[in-house]
Amino acid sequence: MPTIDEAGKVSFDTVAREWRCKWSPEGGKASLTKIQALLEKYSEQLKSIPQVKKVQRVVCGGCLDFKISIAMPAAAFPDWEARKFEPEEEFLAALQEI
Repeated sequence: MPTIDEAGKVSFDTVAREWRCKWSPEGGKASLTKIQALLEKYSEQLKSIPQVKKVQRVVCGGCLDFKISIAMPAAAFPDWEARKFEPEEEFLAALQEI
């Protein structure tokens, strides 16, 4: 298992990439509803990323964060990185339209 500290005491076997944005409470929280719909549109594609362990959504009603975390084995992460974290670019472009 890789370690990330010089003492070799902090090891890991899972790496996650997080996509995050802010949503607005205005208009009945319409932006939140649209972001959720976008996530649902991409959900199966995210879950089908090779070796993905978990796709998790976190919403904070206090700080208005919407976060998507995609976790996979550390050994698989460089392959996904080489593919530019597909479908990240497409997803973030659609997110900017909201």
